[in-house]
Amino acid sequence: MKTTAFTKYHIAAGAKMAEFAGYNMPIEFSGINDEHMTVRQGAGVFDVSHMGEIWVKGPKALALLQRITSNDVSKLYDGKVQYSCMPNGRGGIVDDILVYRIDAETYLLVVNAANVEKDWQHICAEGAKMGLQAGHGKELYNASDEICQLAVQGPLAMKIVQKMCDEPVEEMEYYTFRKMRVAGCDAILSITGYTGSGGCEIYVANEDGDKLWAALWEAGAEYGLKNIGLGARDTLRLEKGFCLYGNDIDDTTSPIEAGLGWITKFADGKEFIDRPLMEKQKADGVTRKLVGFKMIDRGIPRHGYVLAAPGGAPVGHVTSGTMSPCLKVGFGMGYVAAEFAKPGTEIAVVIRDRLLKAEVVKIPFV
Repeated sequence: MKTTAFTKYHIAAGAKMAEFAGYNMPIEFSGINDEHMTVRQGAGVFDVSHMGEIWVKGPKALALLQRITSNDVSKLYDGKVQYSCMPNGRGGIVDDILVYRIDAETYLLVVNAANVEKDWQHICAEGAKMGLQAGHGKELYNASDEICQLAVQGPLAMKIVQKMCDEPVEEMEYYTFRKMRVAGCDAILSITGYTGSGGCEIYVANEDGDKLWAALWEAGAEYGLKNIGLGARDTLRLEKGFCLYGNDIDDTTSPIEAGLGWITKFADGKEFIDRPLMEKQKADGVTRKLVGFKMIDRGIPRHGYVLAAPGGAPVGHVTSGTMSPCLKVGFGMGYVAAEFAKPGTEIAVVIRDRLLKAEVVKIPFV
């Protein structure tokens, strides 16, 4: 298993560790509910160094990104981040990603940990068609093993991070970033977040990890900063209705089905992979849709459970589900037949052969 620049600190803190995307990662520290509420009310730090970072550079960078991503990369400006996905040519999604525009010929793609190699091969294959080369010093470069990343999240997060920065960062706009010094290290500081509670991500070289870690905990002491594991990361993102690749979206789900039409832009001249199919789905509608639901009966939905009509006929399946730490009720997301997708519709979750009532609701949940 791979380790991150911070793995030794997690083990020393007594984290429950497990393999995730090939890395030895902390799943929980003080408990998922406690960690979850810490981020909603205060500040917590996530080690997300397992995420991948891929550089796309040169005069053809924009053309490649316009081809391989669903969103309109031409709308980006220096210092702006964009959420997007990469269609796979079969109506599904290679991965959902973040695109950072450093300048007109330099972009950083942040990709999901479990998909780094798959994404890299896909990007290289499409880049080769345009004459782009891959490797150190080339137009395409996979820097995933060289960069570590901490996500500091929660309403107090930016007060903590501000103490490590020489320039003001507390008023940075959502989905923007800066290349700057953080804790005396060359860093990228971005405001994207996967919790819906505010905060930032800090990217530094692996060799600067120890320095960043020490400075962050010194700055966070007065604000009650806590370690947060991947367990609470999952419950936090689910309460906000953020998709998780491998659960809610994958190689078989289209962005239109997944409610990601807002990142699927049919701009003039943007001939992205699967555009004709996506346009047809947008115009004609889809047969299934990803929805949010809350339990009416007592029960906890889990990934893979059957979703049914009130009479018991299967209409879909749960993609993500658990007990909401904030709402204290079972909730989740899942695909259902389009006629069951309207908020207010009653459905059932099949749990241990019992039909338990649930209601389709608007996302986010909190």
